[in-house]
Amino acid sequence: MAENPKIRTPIVCVMGHVDHGKTSLLDRIRGSSVVSSEVGAITQHIGATIVPIEAILTMSGTMDKVPINIPGLLFIDTPGHHAFTTLRARGGALADMAILVVDINQGFQPQTIEALQILRNCRTPFVIAATKIDRIHGWRVNENESFLSSFAKQNERVKSDVENKTYEIVGKLSELDFSADRFDRVSDFQRNLAIVPVSAHTGEGIPDLLLVMIGLAQRYMGDALKLSVEGPGAGTVLEVKEERGLGITLDVILYNGTLAIGDEIAVATQGDVVVTKVRSLLKPRPMKEILVEDRFERVKSVAAASGIKVTAPNLEGVIAGSPFFVIRGNRDEVEARIRKEMTEIHVNLAEEGIVIKADTIGALEALCKELESKGIGVMRAEVGPVSRHDLIETETIKNPAFRVLLSFNTPILPDAAEMIRNPLYTQVKVFEGRVIYQLIDQYVEWKDEQKRLQEKQRFEHVIMPAKIRLLPDCVFRQSNPAVVGVRVLGGKLRSDVNLIKLDGKKIGHLKSMQLRQETIREADAGLEVAISIEGATVGRQVSVGDDLFVDIPERHVKVLEKEMIKTLNTSTQEILAEFTAMRRKGDPFWGK
Repeated sequence: MAENPKIRTPIVCVMGHVDHGKTSLLDRIRGSSVVSSEVGAITQHIGATIVPIEAILTMSGTMDKVPINIPGLLFIDTPGHHAFTTLRARGGALADMAILVVDINQGFQPQTIEALQILRNCRTPFVIAATKIDRIHGWRVNENESFLSSFAKQNERVKSDVENKTYEIVGKLSELDFSADRFDRVSDFQRNLAIVPVSAHTGEGIPDLLLVMIGLAQRYMGDALKLSVEGPGAGTVLEVKEERGLGITLDVILYNGTLAIGDEIAVATQGDVVVTKVRSLLKPRPMKEILVEDRFERVKSVAAASGIKVTAPNLEGVIAGSPFFVIRGNRDEVEARIRKEMTEIHVNLAEEGIVIKADTIGALEALCKELESKGIGVMRAEVGPVSRHDLIETETIKNPAFRVLLSFNTPILPDAAEMIRNPLYTQVKVFEGRVIYQLIDQYVEWKDEQKRLQEKQRFEHVIMPAKIRLLPDCVFRQSNPAVVGVRVLGGKLRSDVNLIKLDGKKIGHLKSMQLRQETIREADAGLEVAISIEGATVGRQVSVGDDLFVDIPERHVKVLEKEMIKTLNTSTQEILAEFTAMRRKGDPFWGK
């Protein structure tokens, strides 16, 4: 086996929809990899699991057949694409590759599509694991076998079912501009996505999935995986948490160099860069030793790529998802590099837009990218919890549609929560969520509703076109005010408007309307109602059988024609055209 010590283990992230089996897939990979404790026993790291190449080759039965020069695969345990966007290294995503889990029976879900967009943005090579093949009706289980060997043993109906479901995934990917096929039919992995049908429950297809990942890593990632194991360590903070007896600790993924006890490391906090000394490095004990009171095994040093727990003083306020570096005589340079990476949040801020807060830089970037693709501007983007100060700042935004704060996966501090609960304190609309697309959908829905309400309020004051006819035998009072029965011939008749004849001669003011003895504010075309007209006498200014227009002021006609025309029904548009034609006889530019 061509073992190359200078090539590090590729880091793999598992992504996909909430219940499509990401965790079970990881558990299965871990479980099946402990095929024999002699051949490449699996090692569990903090936040990661290393599956050695020997274990993968034993499982797939391809020992010694292929020259392989990568040491294995390191799976990041944090499930969901949230972790993927959070973990950055070398200015890109921390993971070198990804497995996108899709339930073969359910197909694509909104989160699957969101994960795909993130992978596309980060240009990360990935494989589709079409899970739960054992749930296909009539599937005969062949524990831990490769997919092709198990597939060959199925009956024709099951085979065609698998083919159809696979092609549905291919079709969906094609709609999203990805070319894909089942892994055994892919000849060029750079152009085509490989779909590997698997079952986390029975282990079927897992050997193929791991082999395809190894193949991808070998073929396309040689340069990216070269590293200096001797150099100073570089990594990403996965999680910041308090451990009993240890205080605040960092779970980190080391992707380059080495990290040892006593090393000085620089990490980013909410406000600045902190430099501290590594007190201890801890690895989880293997499962069989977990009964030992101390759950961690202390090690003196670790080399990339691996996951490790770090204890050190002054770790309060360290940001998850931020970079960390070992300092070897280049302190200023390292601090400057971290500051640059932390301020280099790849976010295009707009002159006008909303405010967003997220728990990590990666999440902030992913949220911004999605908002940008929907044409929504972001004025401020920051990592950290939502504070009272954030609400006060957001409140100064002039446009009420942008007086909004999106909080992604980050807590709202108590004083801010109190302000939000009391509308007297703040006019800021806050949306919280843990799924990017749902958070954005909530905001878009709210914004559309606000726009509709604003237009409704504004347009409610616009005088609407209407044409009416005085009905025979329906003069209830001749004057002071005249009360007559009319039919609405077209448009929308509202009370409190002026009426004119078809030649433009003024008649009087329509004060109120009644339908079946009840006062109403508006009447649509076709209705017959009783109206009271102030300033008119039936038989003098107006007679039974006359047609009348509602008199629309010139500035209202401009609004109707320029802004409201699409919202008017055909009947109203026709009456408006008739009315303006009459007005424009004498002045062609009237209302234009």
